[in-house]
Amino acid sequence: MSSSGPTRAAVRRSRAPAPSSRAVSTTGITVYGCEPDEALLFREMAPRFGVEPTITKEAVSEANAGLAAGNRCVSIGHKTRVTRATLTALSRAGVEYLSTRSTGCDHIDVSYAKSVGISVGTVDYSPDSVADYTLMLMLMAVRHAKATVRRTDAHDYRLSEKRGKELRDLTVGVVGTGRIGTAVIDRLRGFGCRVLAYDRRPGTAADHGSVDELLRHSDIVTLHTPLTAETRHLLDHRRIERMKDGAFIVNTGRGALIDTEALLSALESGRLGGAALDVLDGEEGIFYTDRRSKPIGNRSLLRLQELPNVVISPHTAYYTDHALSDTVRNTLVNCLDFESGKTWTG
Repeated sequence: MSSSGPTRAAVRRSRAPAPSSRAVSTTGITVYGCEPDEALLFREMAPRFGVEPTITKEAVSEANAGLAAGNRCVSIGHKTRVTRATLTALSRAGVEYLSTRSTGCDHIDVSYAKSVGISVGTVDYSPDSVADYTLMLMLMAVRHAKATVRRTDAHDYRLSEKRGKELRDLTVGVVGTGRIGTAVIDRLRGFGCRVLAYDRRPGTAADHGSVDELLRHSDIVTLHTPLTAETRHLLDHRRIERMKDGAFIVNTGRGALIDTEALLSALESGRLGGAALDVLDGEEGIFYTDRRSKPIGNRSLLRLQELPNVVISPHTAYYTDHALSDTVRNTLVNCLDFESGKTWTG
């Protein structure tokens, strides 16, 4: 992860108007790291926006930056870190705008991109995708789903000695109240639980306080804040020690928001009740790959997966058909907004 997180003003984010309001002249965009279902949507939607896409399944790199020649705009995925050498090569190919198909851009050195003449944009997509998944992980954690399924798969149908918990009896702390965090809070109200929230820019009706106050009172802590230099290892040894005994941590934000060694220590000692993690520090090169017959060098991941009270999934919370449609559409909007000189910040 980049240690120098971008400020909001440094990144353009799309606010998508209807395609009918767009000019009919053709604009080019090179789309890197494009999966087959993404490619299908790009080819279907692009003509409606007057955009001609050049599509490759290869992740952007210094070696293939030339595919962008002739296009000022490129689109990249979030699965691969963009090196400075790649940014330099893209700049030399004439690229002036890079849109990442994600809500975060910690895989890009935004400051360096700016220094070589490239603006960076992110896209908004359905916050419901991640919010729904977050609630699922919460329920799996407090109902000990992993241990239950493991026993059942081994044909042991006895009930656990440890009973589950009901959300209405719990206090949930939501760290980060942007679009996704707010969508999580909306869902939690339906369960009748108390909700605490923390954000540097409070904007919801939930009770706001300090991070440390939230940790002291929450039975579940769920992370939805962007990864920046200030939020890296937001949950470190000191803060995890301040959490309630038996509390649960849910992370569908970014892996490096948590000091994994500190988390492991609290889980292995029994101080925390469990964790449900869709992201993990050091996930790059492991998540999104088939490692059934290959060694995994991330020892922390292996230790976490051995624990019966830890659920791990491979950065998949965003992975819905609705979110994909939003992502492709707003990528095209980003490109057209750049070409037309519009500057959306926030």
